[in-house]
Amino acid sequence: MKATIILFCCFCLCWCLPVRAQHFRAAAAVRVITPDPLLPVSGGIGTPKKASQKNGDLYARALVMEKGGVRIAIVNVDNLGWPAALGNQSRKLIKGVSPENVLIGATHTHSGPDAYGFPNERGESFADLAYLDRCVRQIADAVNEAVGKLEDASLKIAVGDAKGKIAYNYYADQLYDPRCGVIQAVAASGTNRGKAIATLVNYAVHPEVIGSGRGILSPDICGPLYDRIESQAGGIAVFMNGAQGGMVTADNRLENGKEANDWNECKRIGELLADEALRIVKEAALQENPDLYCSSRKIEFPVDSDIMRFILQKSPIKNEMAGDNRVATTLNLLNIGTAQVLTIPGEALPNIGYYVKRNMRTKQPFLFGLTNDAFGYMLTKVDFNSFKRYEYVSRTSLGEMTGEIYMEQALKLVKDSPAPAGYK
Repeated sequence: MKATIILFCCFCLCWCLPVRAQHFRAAAAVRVITPDPLLPVSGGIGTPKKASQKNGDLYARALVMEKGGVRIAIVNVDNLGWPAALGNQSRKLIKGVSPENVLIGATHTHSGPDAYGFPNERGESFADLAYLDRCVRQIADAVNEAVGKLEDASLKIAVGDAKGKIAYNYYADQLYDPRCGVIQAVAASGTNRGKAIATLVNYAVHPEVIGSGRGILSPDICGPLYDRIESQAGGIAVFMNGAQGGMVTADNRLENGKEANDWNECKRIGELLADEALRIVKEAALQENPDLYCSSRKIEFPVDSDIMRFILQKSPIKNEMAGDNRVATTLNLLNIGTAQVLTIPGEALPNIGYYVKRNMRTKQPFLFGLTNDAFGYMLTKVDFNSFKRYEYVSRTSLGEMTGEIYMEQALKLVKDSPAPAGYK
């Protein structure tokens, strides 16, 4: 009799586990990565500027989702960029998520410590490797914490134009993407049922209101965005940038032709974007037990730029090379409920973003810029070195074919992957 009861219990356990595993689950976690004492801040190529104060904290924020045998982690880091060489170190410390399913993107604040290891003309780098190692471990800790507290969840997903004075294109005012994508995970059971677990905001903009030249360490507009969403909706806020290259920036213009470059302006823009994101997702239908899919593909880019080649050769942050003058990276495609997500390993110009989005198999396209890698600007070959305005972005691109290769490979990934739910 006892043996029969044990066998019956084992049968029930084996029957119940797969059923539970098929339900969509989500969780989020956050870690503060503000250096103490403060470190110099980097806005790009050149020697970082000494920081004497801070406005807000820097964070690593992780959202983990799973359905059946698929588990993914989406991480944002408050930094100018986050090379795959650093991301791969975190991936080795993450338990329960396949390395190729861990997407790590940078918010692109111009007021964080150097994570590229930019060399000066003598090949010297001023990156603080001990600090970067702490960040590597904090990223892994955040993902591991989220994995450990996964709970049944539903999703609300929406894409719409963010209204108000948030972003513009410094090179040509209206050549930017006003669409803001929002993915909100909501608890589906227990005492927290109906409450937000996490709200992910996807919007293309340079968070550089403060900039690197003022000696202030800051998450820029992302800090107030996090605070506003978490105070209004609860849960944890995550920001993933988009196709913001050349030069989609925060609209901090004043009527006198000058710019507002202080924390109050960061709060105005960050809170406005947060309010718009919550407005956009508010009436979205609840997607119960949504599907989840993740694929990845290795691609290579030729390194034709002398500047970029010098950086890759001299930086102590060693990227994966595929030969003397080729660099390798990973693209990801995600289907999350009715949304489809593609990653961009750099700063794609808006026309690339528009082209890729309109060829994705969804009415809710998301582009995660500066994700898995951050290889400078990405232009189409017809834009490369074609306008005086584009001299700088061309010079700090890997080369003329970078954007072309990205678009081709990204859309192959779309073609080779299933469409998300609801797509016809």
